Amino acid sequence: MSDSLVIIPTFNEKENIEKMIRKIFSLSVPFHLLIVDDGSPDGTADIVKQLMHEFIGKLFIEERKGKLGLGTAYIHGFRWALNRKYEFIFEMDADFSHKPEDLIRLRKACLPAPEGVLRSGKGGEKGADVAVGSRYVRGGKVENWPMGRIIMSYFASVYVRWVLWIGIKDTTAGFKCYRRRVLEAINFDSIEFMGYAFQIEMKYTASQLGFKVMEVPITFKDRTEGTSKMSMGIFKEAFWGVLQMKFKKIEKK
Repeated sequence: MSDSLVIIPTFNEKENIEKMIRKIFSLSVPFHLLIVDDGSPDGTADIVKQLMHEFIGKLFIEERKGKLGLGTAYIHGFRWALNRKYEFIFEMDADFSHKPEDLIRLRKACLPAPEGVLRSGKGGEKGADVAVGSRYVRGGKVENWPMGRIIMSYFASVYVRWVLWIGIKDTTAGFKCYRRRVLEAINFDSIEFMGYAFQIEMKYTASQLGFKVMEVPITFKDRTEGTSKMSMGIFKEAFWGVLQMKFKKIEKK
């Protein structure tokens, strides 16, 4: 039984999903993998279900009808994970913009810190409650993105830090590892945003509840196959959503 579950939401990822599954299961850490598919018409779910015969007890799928949104997919996966015995629960994209090898580094950051060691949250130290794969800390970078999107993403994170006063540089990052106790403490019914702002709201909520968030530098590489789901509407949701978060009262479940 693995203590680590990777959750990957999918919608039309047939070009990437088998390669991603095989890569994750080739890593030195024995991760389990949950695919949450929103009724992909391209047959993504069929590919996963066929591979489940090969990866029995390690690969799982939850199928939903219709494109219900990124946030609801992750919350569905979080609840699924909490009903099992997973200690480390990951968010990850299917398109290889997140390197599967970095799962190991995020997990390492969330391992318990040695007794008496100060948890400063820098470098490759242990002891995080949430580890964020970060593009904007020292050592992190972005590849294959047009300059306009890099600027938009970077200043979106600056805007979030300015409004919410949180010390996380990559506030919009979607590559993360949560300790079980973090997700147990969050009231999912109180999470308001299900698009791009979902990633911001989850980090802000964890931080406001007193959990330690650590950023781990990664290289984010734009997808080479499949179609991006990013849009200007998603950025607009995040812009207005952050202002609403500022005045939201956050309490443990």
